Amino acid sequence: MMNRPARIIKSLSRKVGATASTNIVRLKADNEVMPDLDPAPVLDAVARDPRLRVFLGQGRIETIPARQSRRRLLLDVIAQGFEPGVRYSERRVSLFLAAVHDDYAALRRYLVDEDFLSRADGQYWRSGGTVLPSPTPGAEA
Repeated sequence: MMNRPARIIKSLSRKVGATASTNIVRLKADNEVMPDLDPAPVLDAVARDPRLRVFLGQGRIETIPARQSRRRLLLDVIAQGFEPGVRYSERRVSLFLAAVHDDYAALRRYLVDEDFLSRADGQYWRSGGTVLPSPTPGAEA
């Protein structure tokens, strides 16, 4: 059975003319191939953090924190879903954020206003937030 974020991405992908696979999303309109923006790790990270899990409901973020420190913490976790150095179309960003929270436009605006994402000419890229170290080859998790 497919979880709710996966169903939302599948539904939105059909509406905007995209096909989704396990690791890659191909947008038919501009024929780009990029790493998949997967909301599951972001939502899992929010659920694990006791300061943020109160904002979850039914497997998604239901409310954006009013307190700036908590909002920035939440935005940092969301920004970690974007690969540094990769440019994303506004449509890709919106699809990803819509799977995380109903008001994806407000979430996108917060990410840009708080310098987690930058944008120009309809493209978004990660410009801030915590960058987790890459796993060391041969190291066990």
